[in-house]
Amino acid sequence: MSRVSFDQLLEAGVHFGHLKSKWNPAMAPYIFMERNGIHIIDLYKTVAKIDEAAEAMKSLAKSGRKILFVATKKQAKQIVADMAASANMPYVIERWPGGMLTNFPTIRKAVKKMSTIDKMATDGTFDNLSKREKLQITRQRAKLEKNLGSIADLNRLPAALFVVDVMKEHIAVREANRLGIPVFGMVDTNSDPSNIDFVIPANDDATKSVELILGALCKAIQEGIQEGKAERANKDDSEEGEIAPKRERKTRAKKAEETVSAGEMKAEETQEEEISE
Repeated sequence: MSRVSFDQLLEAGVHFGHLKSKWNPAMAPYIFMERNGIHIIDLYKTVAKIDEAAEAMKSLAKSGRKILFVATKKQAKQIVADMAASANMPYVIERWPGGMLTNFPTIRKAVKKMSTIDKMATDGTFDNLSKREKLQITRQRAKLEKNLGSIADLNRLPAALFVVDVMKEHIAVREANRLGIPVFGMVDTNSDPSNIDFVIPANDDATKSVELILGALCKAIQEGIQEGKAERANKDDSEEGEIAPKRERKTRAKKAEETVSAGEMKAEETQEEEISE
């Protein structure tokens, strides 16, 4: 069963592409027709691509890996922030920090700076600073929080990227391509899908369109996380089950050794008594 239906996509306006004059010929396989100078996206292909992307994301989440969500366009920012947070995934909704992937250690240093400032506030270091220095540090902390707060828990490079509007986020896509990180993307008719590993042909401007597709993908991620937890719990139980019989066998072997040694000692005592008599 598909994660989203044709009718749901139609109602959300996912099928509306850009003007024919702005189209990218590479999107031709995903275009159904042209109406009033606007390209209409083939929603049957969108349904199939959403399912394909959802399964891939579910698999990544199941293995405990992170998917970084990227959307800096106004109409998608809050939706991405809410959805990604609900799936416990990192996201970027402010300006993409150049080199975030290709120069990841530097980004991590900036994130650590936030925790250093927080520590200064609690250990009394702030009390020794002037009013101006405190203000500068507080502003710096707020700026870091705004740009990098949502990726504070991202300790290593993400396993994949999800992008709303691959044209706008071309720097993020380029960095991911350079590092071989798979890219999932909502691709409109004016964009180039050639650098996207999992293309979801869709209207990337309508909030309803973004919300519907993100909802389906984040639900798949949540399923993957739950399945991963269940599998790891079962594995721990089975390992514990294997350890228990080993312990029992060792205990029985030890008891047997004790019994044998006790028998030997008794036999020796009997022999000594017989000799003394």
